[in-house]
Amino acid sequence: MFRSLLCLALTLVVGVQAFAQGLTPTEQRIATYVDHHVEDAIALLGRTTNINSGTMNFEGVREVGRVFQAELDSLGFLSDLVDQTGVNRAGHLVAFREGGSPKTVLLIGHLDTVFERDSPFQEFGRLGSRAIGPGTEDMKGGDVVIVYALKALEAAGVLDSLNIIVVMTGDEEDPGEPVDSARVHLIDAARQSDYALGFEAGIGTGTATIARRGFTGWTLKVRGTPWHSSQIFRGAVGSGSIYEAARVLHRFHEELGEEYLTFNPGMIVGGTAITYDLMQSRGTAFGKTNVVAESTLVAGDLRFISNEQRERAKERMRGIVSNHLPRTSAEITFQDSYPAMAPSDGNLAVLTKLDRVSRDLSYGPVEAVDPSRRGAADVSFASSLVLGSLDGLGIVGQGGHTVDESVDLSSLPIMIKRAAVLIYRLAREE
Repeated sequence: MFRSLLCLALTLVVGVQAFAQGLTPTEQRIATYVDHHVEDAIALLGRTTNINSGTMNFEGVREVGRVFQAELDSLGFLSDLVDQTGVNRAGHLVAFREGGSPKTVLLIGHLDTVFERDSPFQEFGRLGSRAIGPGTEDMKGGDVVIVYALKALEAAGVLDSLNIIVVMTGDEEDPGEPVDSARVHLIDAARQSDYALGFEAGIGTGTATIARRGFTGWTLKVRGTPWHSSQIFRGAVGSGSIYEAARVLHRFHEELGEEYLTFNPGMIVGGTAITYDLMQSRGTAFGKTNVVAESTLVAGDLRFISNEQRERAKERMRGIVSNHLPRTSAEITFQDSYPAMAPSDGNLAVLTKLDRVSRDLSYGPVEAVDPSRRGAADVSFASSLVLGSLDGLGIVGQGGHTVDESVDLSSLPIMIKRAAVLIYRLAREE
């Protein structure tokens, strides 16, 4: 499905190139403002990067939220730092302004990072055209793109006429549960919007994301009959829990293959007695080589290109699990988290508009990223509720979620200009 849609997108892009127009005077003012304020944008990136905002550092997340809230308030937005203690998270920044434009555009970022207070990776550093620091790529750089795109629209004298909603979640890296409660404000914002733009880091300046795979966790629990190992496989004993878990995983590996579907067993513990702490992702096992294993647990994830693919995979996994080896039992449970951002005609249409913007700015074409290269993201909660959506519109970087995380500062003005002009054009569509 994705490849056929991508072919259509490339056809549309060629047509757009043939009829591309230059920037309007307003759009030229937008671009000029960005060129004159790149260092200011980098300073904001450095300031927010130096505030630790690991998901569970609630005060740090809120402090970053207050920095971006002040920037949005200065632009005339009505904003709120929404409390999320009910799902044991710091909260979200939600801001909006109504200017009477025909369309409403939702801009999505997040305030948290994967680097908690005890991480050794804490500070922003600039190395020529690159910058390093926790969250520079994922995704404080994208939040800065949002803010400076809006500043450019204000400087060009058009922000007052646009309908825009900004949602920066405080727990994208580790969502609160239940997820429906943790994302209710984002979902409500999407229902009030016509387009949704996500500012996770870009793969490159010539790409954008029209599809992202969703995320569902799964847990396999297996029971066997504990016995002296010399009697394994006999009628009263059977195969034990570890063999049963191995059977299930092998059949997953051999039988579940579909394009864009992955299923990873990330942790396994088995033996006579086991423990598993879901919140800490830790487990222990006690067992002896001369005892048939009584208990085994496997924790893993599913990644899928559509919610239909997710449900199909679940059903097949349940069927495999139900076909037990002798004297064993097993059950599998699923914990849905992020839905898929499925490729759609609406997303392709927005990609085509972005391509037009990029060419008009003399930055060249924009192509769709293969969804197998992207993980789950907040835009997926909005995508099915709007006319069209894109992601990957933030700063370009690498090494996200590692101590090598860095960004290409030369990409910052490019992404800000493209975002600002795209927002301007989308909001004014009749």
